[in-house]
Amino acid sequence: MRLIHLVGLVAFTFVSSISVATPLISAKEAALPNAKNVLATRGISRGPIIKLNAPASETVESPFDFRLTFEPRGDAKIDPDSVKVIYLKFPFVDLTPRVKSAISTSGIDFPKAEVPPGNHSIRVTVKDTEGRETNAVFNIEVVK
Repeated sequence: MRLIHLVGLVAFTFVSSISVATPLISAKEAALPNAKNVLATRGISRGPIIKLNAPASETVESPFDFRLTFEPRGDAKIDPDSVKVIYLKFPFVDLTPRVKSAISTSGIDFPKAEVPPGNHSIRVTVKDTEGRETNAVFNIEVVK
């Protein structure tokens, strides 16, 4: 009985450690028309810094890891409840619920993002605890 329990535990651990691709953008959403006249930022800001860590280049194959880092300024802290992730299509597609579990005060860590081929623009908005906001637009080309 003890051997069966051990084998079951090893099998569960192996299966649970396999990364599965998670849809970030659907083919139907990718087929929507691109949004027009979208500003990336509003000029000089004391809001948090948003850095794209992955993918490492603008051209990538799906699935890919989607990782951002948030850096607060001064004594402020990041407000993770303020984070919005918007796919810049018409109409806008709110991706925030899909990445909600991957959002923390340090950024977004969304492994194995599944995205159809094409050019994709994603706007990320974050505020700090002092209410200062930053927007950043990331363009990603998925080749396959």
